[in-house]
Amino acid sequence: MQKFDAIRPYYDAEVNEAILSALNHPMMKALMNFAYPNVDDEVWKEQLKRTHSIRDFQINFAYKAVKKVLERSSEGLTTSGFEQLEPNTSYLFISNHRDIILDTSLLNVCLHEHRLVMTASAIGDNLVKKDFLKTLSKLNRNFVVQRGLPPRELLESSKLMSEYIAQLLLRENRSVWIAQREGRTKDGNDATHSGVLKMLAMGSDEKNVMNYFKRIKIVPVSISYEYDPTDALKMPQLMAEANDEIYKKEKNEDFITLLSGVIGQKKRIHIHVGKVLNEEIDAIVAENDNSNKQIQALAQAIDDSILQSYKLWPTNYIAYDLLQKTDKYKSHYTDDEKSLFERRYELKIDTTNEQMVEGFLAMYANPVVNKSKYQNAV
Repeated sequence: MQKFDAIRPYYDAEVNEAILSALNHPMMKALMNFAYPNVDDEVWKEQLKRTHSIRDFQINFAYKAVKKVLERSSEGLTTSGFEQLEPNTSYLFISNHRDIILDTSLLNVCLHEHRLVMTASAIGDNLVKKDFLKTLSKLNRNFVVQRGLPPRELLESSKLMSEYIAQLLLRENRSVWIAQREGRTKDGNDATHSGVLKMLAMGSDEKNVMNYFKRIKIVPVSISYEYDPTDALKMPQLMAEANDEIYKKEKNEDFITLLSGVIGQKKRIHIHVGKVLNEEIDAIVAENDNSNKQIQALAQAIDDSILQSYKLWPTNYIAYDLLQKTDKYKSHYTDDEKSLFERRYELKIDTTNEQMVEGFLAMYANPVVNKSKYQNAV
């Protein structure tokens, strides 16, 4: 098992030592004061000192911190589909990806409240460069995805990660969360990259990779925020890409985005988990004997589930109507909701830049466009 040491979260035997090493870090104090605003520091420190497993840390600390985030920065979280999942069963959750920390944290809150197996979750190494964040991520059962490697090293890294995911799902009965693509969706167009599925396939010990995909029980997850708290922060990269320019991140940009996602206003949030894609995989195998075409068809099946189940909010319909200069969806929002949304983007972006306004509106409008491709979905 030492082969996974570079990417795995802590074993329970390592948890207490890791907590003690981070106990007096100023960010630990800030996190705990946020989650427990009326509790003396010595009280939560004593409880942390008695924590010896990831589950204890997640239930007693991380869960309560995320609930506090929801209380302070949203108007509530709703769910659908969780009742279809079996207890004591591991699943591979493939999700659209909007927020660095919250997407997976909120899914785990829902899994815990439905008494289902919580996930180990992929996190980019760009987000855990600071020692404290690395410790915190490993305490939350994150495993590291290495980014920006040369081709040969990337292949080796992908193989290691796929083997680790197989180990978790098939031998440890641990669910896994992974995004449908590398990095967050910036433009509202959620799409599964076939490269993610090809990476997962590397962990297969079967000749027929579609049999492996059935064994690991793929469940698509659709998460939607009424307001994306990082919408304006995504604009510089979107503008650069629109103009065929190379985008270079500012120092600490990832950390600022991470923090903004946690504390920024999200209004309402909805998470839907789809059904296990076994029937879809059987149909794919019946129609195709080419492995590349099978993987493309599976990516499409994941997309179909995510896009059809995406919860559209008034903000999505407003953005569509503003972008298309129409009132097609006016029955889906009020004048007050429209005014609030317009005021939001007028404060956040340069409204004299037409390209930026269109990019901002498209971020919210594209889910409407994508969902409308499915009959009676919108």
